[in-house]
Amino acid sequence: MKMNDQWKPRTKAVHSGIRRSQYNEVSEAVFLTQGFVYDSAEQAEARFQSLGDDEFIYARYGNPTVRMFEDRISSLLGYEDCFACTSGMAAVSGALTALLKAGDHVVAARALFGSCLYVLEDILARFGVEITLIDGTDNAAWDAALRPDTRLVFFESISNPTLEVVDMRHVVESAHAVGALVLVDDAMSTPVYSYAQKCGADIAIISTTKHVDGQGRLLGGAICGSKELIRGPIETYMKHTGGAMNPFTAWTHLKALETIDLRVRAQADAALEIAQALSDHPKLSAVRYPSHPGHPQHQLAMSHSMSAGTVLALEVKGGKAACFQFLNALEIITISNNFADAKSIATHPATTTHQRLPQDQKEVLGISDGLVRLSIGLEDVSDIIADLRQALDMTG
Repeated sequence: MKMNDQWKPRTKAVHSGIRRSQYNEVSEAVFLTQGFVYDSAEQAEARFQSLGDDEFIYARYGNPTVRMFEDRISSLLGYEDCFACTSGMAAVSGALTALLKAGDHVVAARALFGSCLYVLEDILARFGVEITLIDGTDNAAWDAALRPDTRLVFFESISNPTLEVVDMRHVVESAHAVGALVLVDDAMSTPVYSYAQKCGADIAIISTTKHVDGQGRLLGGAICGSKELIRGPIETYMKHTGGAMNPFTAWTHLKALETIDLRVRAQADAALEIAQALSDHPKLSAVRYPSHPGHPQHQLAMSHSMSAGTVLALEVKGGKAACFQFLNALEIITISNNFADAKSIATHPATTTHQRLPQDQKEVLGISDGLVRLSIGLEDVSDIIADLRQALDMTG
C-alpha cells in the first residue's frame, strides 16, 4: 500500500507499511521464517551483492513482517527509516555502539535509565569513548560540555523515573552547531506524543516493549532516523550482532499499533486527572507530571507536545517504610518494574529499576526512598484514584 504523507498519525498507525502477499489478506501476514528461497544460483548471488527494497535473504538481516513494522513506526514518529530490535536496550546499545569509536566524545544527561548509564559508563568508556554527564535540564551545562570533537549527545526526552524535561530544541541546535548527532531515548514521551523529529533529533529510540505492545507481552525496540544512518552504520552493526526483532513480535506490534492512539490518549488523560486529584494530598510531598501546571517545567513540556505521556512520579512522605506501606496497600494497581501497560503499575525505583546506582547518584537524580513511579493503565480513572487514596490512608 502506498502511504499518503498527508495522513494523520492515527491513520498511519493503522495503514502505514502494509505489504500484502499474493492472497491479498486484510490483516497483516506474519512471515515466520528464518530464510528465503532463490529461483536460481544467479539470483542468490545477485541478492547477496545488493538487496532491493522488497528483497530478503535472512531474518537477522530483514523480514517482510519486520519491515512492515519498521515502516509503520518510523512513519508514526515522522522519520525516514527504522531498524527494529529485540528490546529497547538492544536499540540503545546498538545505536550507540554503531555510531561511536575509541576517542569519540559523548555528552549525556545524567538522568538516564540505569541500563543506559551502564552502557555509557561501564561498556563504552571501557573501549575508549569519553563520557561527560551533565544536568540535562540546564541549557548552559549542555553548551559548556559540547566540544568540536563531540560525536553525539544522548538524553531521555522525559527522564525515567523523575520526569524531568530536556529543552530538546536548544540541545539539538547546540549539538548540531558543533557537528554532533542527537540521540533521544523517547520511551516516556510515547509514540503518540513524540516530538523528537519535530525538534530535529537525528535518532529517536523507543522501547516498543512499552506503549507499542502496551499489554506486557513482548520485548522490542526501534531505532528511527534517516535512511543514511539506519541502513548504513546501524543496520550493518545490528545485522552482524544479532539484534534484529523477530517476525512474531513485529506482527503483534503491528496489530497493537492499530489501537495505540486510543490507548495512549486515554492513559494520558487519566494521568492528568490523577495528578490533579492528588496534587494537594497530605501524605504526598510531591506529585510530578509535566502536563500538570504544578510541574516546574510545565511550560517547556507543553511547548513540546500536548501531553507528557502516561507516567507520574509520587513522593510519599515518611521514606521507604511509608512508601512500602502505600505500595502494599494497593488493590488494583500492581507492583512491578515495567510501565505503559494496560494495567496500572507502581514501581519503587530506588530498590528496583535504579537500585544499582550509588546512593550519592540517586540523591543527585532525585531518586529518593519515597519516590514511586506510577504508570497509568486503562482502568476506570475513578477506580485508580480511589485505590491510590485508600492506600495513602494506610500509610504513616
